[in-house]
Amino acid sequence: MERIDNNMLLRKQPISMLVVDDSEDDAFLLYSEMASRGAKVDYRRVDNAPQMREALEAAEWDIIICDHSMPGFDALSALDILKRSGKDIPFIIYSGHISDQTAYSAMGEGVNDYIQKGNFARLLPVIERELKGAAARSAVRQADTRIMELAYFDKLSALPNHNYFCMRVNEHIAECERLGKAPCGTLLYIDLDRFLRINSSFGYEAGNDILRQTSARLKECVAESGAILARFGGDEFGIFYPGLTDRLAVQNFAEWLKQAFDAPFMHAGIELYLTCSIGLALVPDDGREVYDLLMNAETAMANAKRGGGNGHRFYVREMNATSAERIAMESELRHAIERDELFLQFQPCIDAGTLRTIGAEALVRWRHPERGLIPPDRFIPIADESGLIVDIGEWVLRQSCRQAKAWHELGHADISISVNVSAVQFGQPRLLEVVSRALAETGLPPQALTLEITESAVMHDAEQAAGMLRALKHMGVRLSIDDFGTGYSSLSYLKRFPIDILKIDKSFIRALGINEEDGAIVHTIMALAKSLRLTTIAEGVETPQQVELLQKEQCDRFQGFHFSRPVDHAVMTERLQEEQRKACATLH
Repeated sequence: MERIDNNMLLRKQPISMLVVDDSEDDAFLLYSEMASRGAKVDYRRVDNAPQMREALEAAEWDIIICDHSMPGFDALSALDILKRSGKDIPFIIYSGHISDQTAYSAMGEGVNDYIQKGNFARLLPVIERELKGAAARSAVRQADTRIMELAYFDKLSALPNHNYFCMRVNEHIAECERLGKAPCGTLLYIDLDRFLRINSSFGYEAGNDILRQTSARLKECVAESGAILARFGGDEFGIFYPGLTDRLAVQNFAEWLKQAFDAPFMHAGIELYLTCSIGLALVPDDGREVYDLLMNAETAMANAKRGGGNGHRFYVREMNATSAERIAMESELRHAIERDELFLQFQPCIDAGTLRTIGAEALVRWRHPERGLIPPDRFIPIADESGLIVDIGEWVLRQSCRQAKAWHELGHADISISVNVSAVQFGQPRLLEVVSRALAETGLPPQALTLEITESAVMHDAEQAAGMLRALKHMGVRLSIDDFGTGYSSLSYLKRFPIDILKIDKSFIRALGINEEDGAIVHTIMALAKSLRLTTIAEGVETPQQVELLQKEQCDRFQGFHFSRPVDHAVMTERLQEEQRKACATLH
């Protein structure tokens, strides 16, 4: 057993310890025993209820050690005060009166451990373990906060960014639907008119100064209104105003925003005058999802600009050729599987150390007999909206497992296959049966299959997701969070759910080495993944510079056009065979 005086964690700084005990001798013995083992202990002892409450609420303790029962109060009442304060502090009961039933009951209430008084041989390692756990949880919370800042807030304006805006709008719409209310509100897309003149005439620092001033003025306009304000990038801003749908009221609000630009902007003692164009999209008339609303509001804003700027336009919705095409495509997609029009391509997954292929991601494609090859970004959204994604997902899973098994039989037993699971499919109770049947029918070992799930799918119903993920993990498959960093970007669920792999979204990889903020996000995700022993995969790797930077960050695996575009099974098989031949030649 490791001695406590060998633990550097306990020697770096004093342990702030609260001892709740009516026996001063016992508290002193505990303090002396810890000090004799090399720990630096700064502790406070309390022996009555008022002192206990004050101590629990007033200070941040590293650890709390409490007798089970004292005159006028007990350990569980102290634990209740701690829970109500929202503090996450290890809580150990150290009592002379112990029974299995009492211990089990206390630990069911959230006590970290229950130890017999005088049993220092057991108590000290428990203290060490809980302090390590608390330090790890603190690191996760700090990194979680840092990722939130980097991923959800704009550095220049200090406003929320596009990701945060979309998340909040979707949350509002979902909450309305959950409560049985029709979601309503207005999305305003704001763009500064002729802003490029500022940058070209006075330089980028002047442009940044104007953007900061614009942010401050818009913030004043929405203060105490409940509206969500964000900077999308460049000179574009967005506002979502819940509950505002009366067209006259919307128009008045847009005019109010325009008036915020009446006063001159000041830079280096120079007065600068600007106007803005505003596009307006209403919920539910112009969309019930944030991306539809954004697209329609941006279209309306562009119309305002074409009208000379310094104005606003409502989005005009009409049935057009694009809408008709989507309806026709959905009808044709329903028959795509039975007509053998769908097929798979595979994008290799590369080991960062050896640069050899160690797996592949299966990607569904649609070859229409008349339209030709239809891009996934055109038919996958239609499949999601119509529910066809469930049948397509099951087909992809079966075909992927069958192909991976074929590679194993050719001698590539270390190759794994990754399959995307849509949010709709993940919410289906029969997913477990579908996965189990695909593995049984093909004979593919479960550990060779990775299921990729998005953050939003996991967090839509956390309780249901936790049960599903645990059941899948028990089956033996590996679990990956896809497009990490673009959804909830909260690391708290990584501790709760049995995740194996994080796939860092290509939007962060694309700007690696160019955009400092994206580099910081990648660095933070890598560090946390390593501390939580998660495998990292970088998506969208396209340049040698990105490879070099990711290797320095100790990324585990790569995917992207730098190594290979998605290819059919024959090309993928030849790639594996060629790598195997080269490996054999090197050995001989």
